[in-house]
Amino acid sequence: MEQFISKVIPQEIHTNKQVDLNGTLTELDLTRELKEMASENMVYKSWIGAGYANCIVPSVIKRNVLENPGWYTQYTPYQPEISQGRLESLLNFQTMICDLTGLPVSNASLLDEATAAAEALILSFSESGRDQAKVFFVSKHCHPTNN
Repeated sequence: MEQFISKVIPQEIHTNKQVDLNGTLTELDLTRELKEMASENMVYKSWIGAGYANCIVPSVIKRNVLENPGWYTQYTPYQPEISQGRLESLLNFQTMICDLTGLPVSNASLLDEATAAAEALILSFSESGRDQAKVFFVSKHCHPTNN
């Protein structure tokens, strides 16, 4: 085992210190301890790609979409992992938006807001026809760094 470990674990991160595994915590105690440790973190706002705006996700959406393993487990041999569930969730979202708005098409981007906006602009431009105006108005209040 020592020979195997010396070949697998790089020497610069290998340690010979003994790890005390006798102390055990319940899941609840461990969660409390981790939350206490995490509370010491400093939270900064990230503007990478303008980020996602703060929003409240209703519990029913969170549980039935984001936390539902049916969206991200493999259930087709040719479309493993999250791809199939992601495609299905996009289709469901687009269908719901079409039903709510009465519009024939809908956009659903899983990328950042700027990409979603660009997709919406391209969609509206292609639907309006080439002879229509090619100008879009975007309020300065749309971008969070302008506030």
